[in-house]
Amino acid sequence: MIIAILDTMGTLILGFGSGCFFAMMWRGVRRLKQEGTDLSVQGDAVYERPGQGRGQDSYHVYAVIPCLNEQTVIASTVRRLLDDADMTVVVVDDASDDNTTHAVQELRSDRVCLVRRELPQARLGKGPALNAGLTQVRQLAGERGQDRNQVIVLVMDADGRLSDGALAEVLPLFDNERIGGVQLGVRIRNRNRNFWTRFQDFQFWAMSAITQLGRAGLGTTSLGGNGQFTRLCALNQLGTEPWNASLTEDLDLAISLSLNGWALTTTPYASVDQQAVETVKALVRQRTRWYQGHMLAGRRIGEIWGSDHIEARQGLEISAYLGIPWVLDLPWSIMWHYFVIAMIWRWNQALVFSQDRVSLLLLIVVWYLLAFGPSLASAFVYHKRDHTVPMATCLLLSHAFLITNYVFYFAAWKALLRILSDQNGWEKTDRANEATA
Repeated sequence: MIIAILDTMGTLILGFGSGCFFAMMWRGVRRLKQEGTDLSVQGDAVYERPGQGRGQDSYHVYAVIPCLNEQTVIASTVRRLLDDADMTVVVVDDASDDNTTHAVQELRSDRVCLVRRELPQARLGKGPALNAGLTQVRQLAGERGQDRNQVIVLVMDADGRLSDGALAEVLPLFDNERIGGVQLGVRIRNRNRNFWTRFQDFQFWAMSAITQLGRAGLGTTSLGGNGQFTRLCALNQLGTEPWNASLTEDLDLAISLSLNGWALTTTPYASVDQQAVETVKALVRQRTRWYQGHMLAGRRIGEIWGSDHIEARQGLEISAYLGIPWVLDLPWSIMWHYFVIAMIWRWNQALVFSQDRVSLLLLIVVWYLLAFGPSLASAFVYHKRDHTVPMATCLLLSHAFLITNYVFYFAAWKALLRILSDQNGWEKTDRANEATA
């Protein structure tokens, strides 16, 4: 009886995860076909001239970049953004104790505005830093007499780079008055550094980017902290401080915008690249923060179902996404070990007592396909999205979850313990040093 219950639980957990993934993956691929393109789009993107091809439009773009000790990357990021002649860059130095401020001042551009925050008001998280930058955006837009319906706020990480022509692809999406935000797919710049950086690219470029396209059809694309475009008037509806102090302020913003009736989308024709963390220790620290914020965001499911602006199918999709850590990741971290032990035991029993090994083998195949189906599909997608990576390597990456999942299991349980012990400290991601443009 207990074994039957455990088998059923494991199958339901895997069915939930695989079902959600394949549904969004299928919608994403279909969206690419509707757009007249395919999986290889942006595979050879260059990240130097985001303003390339931008014609005359009525939008005013302000890039807000929160910084804490980003002297190694900030100048390069700002220079690339200034490629667009109409771009204003607001750099928020959150009490850095390195040369971040000096690096920004050395750019000597009247289109760069530096906001310097000091302790104890500084270093309270990314959300408060973004709110400080937004205050400056509102002031500048007001002084310039700009229509706030036409002001677009771009959130970038200090190491972020937009693909060539990104603005020409993104801004026309805001011609649809329902669109409140646009999130670009993420490419990992240092993906060739080691196994861990390549695996993060596999996750972002194959798994996340295509499922985000699938979510766009429902208007529920999740916002990220890099390459995030938001309409100023939508942010204004959320009050003076639309970003909260959550560890995943971008996810909370996406929920808040959806609750106000704004649609969130993405485009296959533009992307943003960034550095990946290069060590297991840094990856655990980063993913623990992400898990903790994601888990806490689940508290807002009640708001979603109580909203008059969210359709039932949208509420179902958002709720499933918010439930992933609780319904899939934490339970499966336990059930996976039950599955391995149970299959070994059953196989030995079948060998000893000459039981039906065909049925057992079929059960193993079903569980394997449920467990690895999403990563196997991602291997195919990744190979198509990056033709430089052989299919054999992609398949190895798909099965690398046997190893990498333990990093994520550890991060998920660590995040849960932090929630239970009321620990909400925010640790930024360290940057690797790289040459400036």
